[in-house]
Amino acid sequence: MAAASVWSVDPRTGNPRAQVAVESTSQEIDQAVRAAHATRPALADRGLRARLLRTAAELLDEAAERIVQEADAETALGPVRLTGELARTTAQLRAFADVVDEGAYLDIRIDHADAGRTPPWPDLRRYKIPLGVVAVYAASNFPLAFSVPGGDTASALAAGCPVVVKAHPDHPATSQRCASVLRTAACRVGLPEDVVILVHGFEAGVELVRHALVAAAGFTGSVRGGRALFDAAAARPVPIPFHGELGSLNPVVITAAAAEEQAEQLGAGLAGSMILGKGQFCTKPGFVLAPAGDAGDRLVKALSAAVSESEPGVMLDPRMRDAFVAGVRERAALADVETPVAPGAGRESSHPQAAGGQSVSAGFLTVPARLLAAEGAHDLLLQECFGPVTVVARYDSDAEVTAVLSRLPGNLTATLHLSDGEAAGEGRGAELLAELTPLAGRVLVGGWPTGVAVAPAQHHGGPYPAATSTSTSVGATAIERWLRPVTYQTTPGALLPPELRDDNPLGLARRVDGRLEH
Repeated sequence: MAAASVWSVDPRTGNPRAQVAVESTSQEIDQAVRAAHATRPALADRGLRARLLRTAAELLDEAAERIVQEADAETALGPVRLTGELARTTAQLRAFADVVDEGAYLDIRIDHADAGRTPPWPDLRRYKIPLGVVAVYAASNFPLAFSVPGGDTASALAAGCPVVVKAHPDHPATSQRCASVLRTAACRVGLPEDVVILVHGFEAGVELVRHALVAAAGFTGSVRGGRALFDAAAARPVPIPFHGELGSLNPVVITAAAAEEQAEQLGAGLAGSMILGKGQFCTKPGFVLAPAGDAGDRLVKALSAAVSESEPGVMLDPRMRDAFVAGVRERAALADVETPVAPGAGRESSHPQAAGGQSVSAGFLTVPARLLAAEGAHDLLLQECFGPVTVVARYDSDAEVTAVLSRLPGNLTATLHLSDGEAAGEGRGAELLAELTPLAGRVLVGGWPTGVAVAPAQHHGGPYPAATSTSTSVGATAIERWLRPVTYQTTPGALLPPELRDDNPLGLARRVDGRLEH
């Protein structure tokens, strides 16, 4: 049987643009993994890895205009958003090059033999080594920063792991172009181009996670798809780490005092965050606990005004649009749920290429929080609905807030808005912060969760289903996902890796006999 064609499709019209590739066969997946596996010795050179990452960033910047045009044609995310995403992507590559140069990620620890201890200590030397081939599953909603040249690929290459990327079907042409840039960068610095290989197709994703030479996987996508791959990774004869980002409600708690002080600003800010990128950010605030009463009414009024003024837009593909429309309809049909601004199928968009039948309009639902305090018919409102919609649950008491928070699943983010007095230590601020902390990997006090800074202290992950591990996919420590520690005991110096020798020929930071040395 002939392999199925892979087409680039314009989400604004639903029309095919061009055939990009064909779906990879089982034999081609095997060849790709084996070819990537063969590049591991070359990737062991830290200097070459750092040069690869910086060269990839340079080449992506040089190709920026073509990449942004291609990505916009396949995702409808717009040139402004995509230009910013590409800048984030290249900055991320350069940041991981700095991580490689610094070498602290190796976590080198040396304890010399000490016969005076009880029991005696032998000579022990520990550092971290790369796992091997990493399978990366590209995201739909970030065709650059969480796809072929994105954080999973950058951190895996930084760790010394070759990468086989499974392209997302929503942007195959963008994926092809970016993969070509990365492979060219590898050749430029003297590495095999197969340190990065791109494959296509649903079955390719399944074959990858099952392949014996794949040592770990990184995934950004839906709960259903991610959980299936996670289970497949765990069911292998030799299970492998599966670092998945699956789904997140990203709850927001607005205290009554905060609403009293800044209802209008909070309503407008919430609107801007929930409709950003047509509600297709993994950190979209999808559930808000806001007070009943006058202050809460003012907040809802401001939210209604801001959301009503937003333009309809196109989602990433018709399947997601249909799921959004159906999900909103099902939620809005629940008893006591109101729709101050009805989300769903959109009116005509102002974009010159957009077909009205492809667009969606933003909106939000409201519901009494008491209906969510215990298990019942309204539990659907505590599940993520991908797209430009949020649920505002109006509470009458602190007890209702606590009861609802106790029922929420794990999240990437949780946000708390306080009054000035509460932020200074008055009232329940500290108590609410303590209630939110177990729910998420990143807890905000003030501001909105959309936008994830690529910084050393960042954590992008959270309790399941936000993620399938305790690791982060953003920031310097994302490299740790693709490494494992190994300790050498009583090993002659001539046989040790240079990183662990007493003379420290590479000049790396190390902890020796309990003391940090540079």
